[in-house]
Formats: sequence, C-alpha cells, structure tokens
Amino acid sequence: MTNADKKNITEPGIAVPEFAAAHPAWLRLEDQMQWYDSKSLHSQRWYKWLKLAQVALAVLIPVMSLLPADIAKWAMSLSGTVIALLEAVQQMNQYSTLWVTYRATAERLKHEKYLFLSTAGPYRGLPEPERLIQLAERVEEHVSTEHANWFNETRRVAIAKTENKV
Repeated sequence: MTNADKKNITEPGIAVPEFAAAHPAWLRLEDQMQWYDSKSLHSQRWYKWLKLAQVALAVLIPVMSLLPADIAKWAMSLSGTVIALLEAVQQMNQYSTLWVTYRATAERLKHEKYLFLSTAGPYRGLPEPERLIQLAERVEEHVSTEHANWFNETRRVAIAKTENKV
C-alpha cells in the first residue's frame, strides 16, 4: 500500500472516496477533528493533573500535622495555598469545561464524517458535488456553534467577574 493509498483510508480502514480526499471540505473536517481531539486531550490531562495535585496535597495535610510544630505550620499553610492556586488555575483556564466541550465537538464531527462516508442522513441520495457542499456547510456549522458557545460563555464569565467587583 502506497502513502497515497494510506492517505485515503480513515480509522477503521474505510476508504475515503477519491472525489473527496483532496477536497477542502474533507480536509477541513479532518483538520478540525484532529484539532478538537488534541485540545480535548490537552484539557483533560491538565484538569486531571490539577485535581490530582489538589487531592494529594489535601490528603497530606493531616500527615503534615505530625511534623514538628514549626515545620507543620508552614507545610500545612503552603499546602493550602498551593491547593487554592491550583484551583484558581483550573477556574481561569476552564480545563474541565473545555475538555467536555471539545470532546463533544470532536464526536459531532466524527459523526458527520461517518454519515458522509456512508451516504446517510443529510447526504443520502446527493450527488458528489452536493455531498461535499453539504459536508462543508455542516462542518462549519458545528465549528461555528462551538465557537459561539465558547464566546458567550467567556463573555458571561467576564460579566460575572465585573459584577462581583462592584
């Protein structure tokens, strides 16, 4: 199998139709699926790492109380401070929310991919050019919807922070 042939095969060995493989709509779908998948994994790793570090520090606080008094006082204070700082990083970067949102978008795009490859759903009965147009429109709809949701959530958080300062 040549590299060109491998490029036209998707995950479980399903062949990508030749008319679609180099089309901008297909390339955009593949690019966005990869982007959302990698960003979801990135957010998931950060979220889990931050939470694990918080829990580990919290679990160690009772153990730290067994240290000599002067050391225990500083160790527990430092642990509490680091826990608060880690939670602040999580809240500012919204890793938990991004993980779920990006994963949902990646899965919607994957769903779209398999509908397209199966000529099912909105692609049923459409000739090749119309299928690609439909794919382009639907991929952009998924991406722009996710972006609009992100923008609205970011704006809502900014407004809430502003109102809390007043």
